Amino acid sequence: MNSEATNTIGLKTIGVIGTGTMGRGIIQLMAQAGHRVLCFDAADSAASAAVVFVNGMISRSVEKGRITPADAERIARNMHACAAFEDLAPCDLVIEAIAENLDAKRQVFQALERVVGDDAILASNTSSLTIADIAAACNKPGRVLGLHFFNPVPLMKVVELVAAVRTEPGAVAITSEIVQSTGHRAVLARDQPGFLVNHAGRGLYTEGLRLLEEQVASHEDVDALLRDAAGFRMGPFELLDLTGLDVSGKVMESIYEQFHQEPRFRPSSLVAPRIAAGLLGRKTGEGWYRYIDGVKQQRPEPAVPAISAPFPVWIEPQARDRVALMHLAHAAGLNISNDAASECLLVVQPWGRDVTSVCAERGLDARRCVGVDPLPGLDKRRTLMLSVGTTPRWRDAAHALLATDGAVTVINDSPGFVVQRVLAVIVNIAANIAQRGIASVPDIEDAVKLGLGYPLGPLTWGDRLGGEGVLTILRNLQAATGDPRYRPSPWMVRRVGLGLSLLEPEASREGPC
Repeated sequence: MNSEATNTIGLKTIGVIGTGTMGRGIIQLMAQAGHRVLCFDAADSAASAAVVFVNGMISRSVEKGRITPADAERIARNMHACAAFEDLAPCDLVIEAIAENLDAKRQVFQALERVVGDDAILASNTSSLTIADIAAACNKPGRVLGLHFFNPVPLMKVVELVAAVRTEPGAVAITSEIVQSTGHRAVLARDQPGFLVNHAGRGLYTEGLRLLEEQVASHEDVDALLRDAAGFRMGPFELLDLTGLDVSGKVMESIYEQFHQEPRFRPSSLVAPRIAAGLLGRKTGEGWYRYIDGVKQQRPEPAVPAISAPFPVWIEPQARDRVALMHLAHAAGLNISNDAASECLLVVQPWGRDVTSVCAERGLDARRCVGVDPLPGLDKRRTLMLSVGTTPRWRDAAHALLATDGAVTVINDSPGFVVQRVLAVIVNIAANIAQRGIASVPDIEDAVKLGLGYPLGPLTWGDRLGGEGVLTILRNLQAATGDPRYRPSPWMVRRVGLGLSLLEPEASREGPC
């Protein structure tokens, strides 16, 4: 819990309009930080009910020993339900958290200007509307900005502070200090579609769906690889079920259209039929997965084939994991072959390429050839990729070999496997956010970790993979598919060309643009 001790800007009077789930969370957060909170809702008794609800949440914290009864009493004194809209007059900052309707928000902001003082800041908690559209209805658009919280507000430690084209720097600075007084991280974003967090999150969803479209792997396998091998809390299809496919589908379509059909954000044709069928996720009991009493029904891990008879293994000399794979083969009682033309299992480790193209280029027998993802750190769950011609015999032999020391996911041919593709796309989108000046590198990193729960910031991931490696994956994907979705961001290309870290601070620029 936060206390007044964390507040370095003095106590403020904060207004909250709309007392639904988000509004209640904002009330609690601001009251905990020591600010006086005035809340209003057009529905009768809703503001009073919100105060009662928040007090109930605070009481639970007392019961769990997280705060003292004295703290709870102080927080309760900070919250006040307003009987009339005009009661918001003393506010230094008013945060609107009503439904996502532009006309309704404009009406609220116009009414606020007639009530609050000239120095009051007006903020919208919108997640999808342009702040400039809301501010256009105001006489003083310079004091209007976006303040996008995430649910549950007290626990999600990041807030997007969105400056519209006419928002004054002073309003941004004051609001940032208020947010930081709560213990949350304020990340600054330009007024662009998806702001920062939803924009940066496009890669996981859209590339996961693209892999499914191409029949590279099942949704269960994509999720398992991204959880177990890459460290995500959830894979893209688990997340789509959690948020609701109807909600996520609208966001995907909206961001794609608002960015004038930018190929990087192209939605999937797989979504609309599933929405029509009511397969929305947890809230309907079935989405990509089925849910019984709220529990996801997980298919069992496929059985590992048995090695019926020893076979020789040829491992390409340039394989990154050649030594480890040789040890694995020896441990399984298999011999290493130095002749790819002999009757043996062929193992390659392509980067950003598929097994079929490697076989065609090097004259390898595609019937006996498989790929193993060379991405570092995938020992917990290895990816076994087949060529279009790999026979069941050699598929099973490779599966059995790799499964001797861990889990294995078998996928069809794909340039870049699964994890390589998804991470490269995530890094590329983040690089393009930086290129467009939508947010700074530190804010991109923190927003993704705190707002999306990724194990690493996207540009940190880019450095871990190696900038040149990410570019190789993207360029090979673009060459194989012809899809401009994979074109590398110039921001990343320039840094890699100079050998700079993707976390390198921006060079300062003086003079007119």
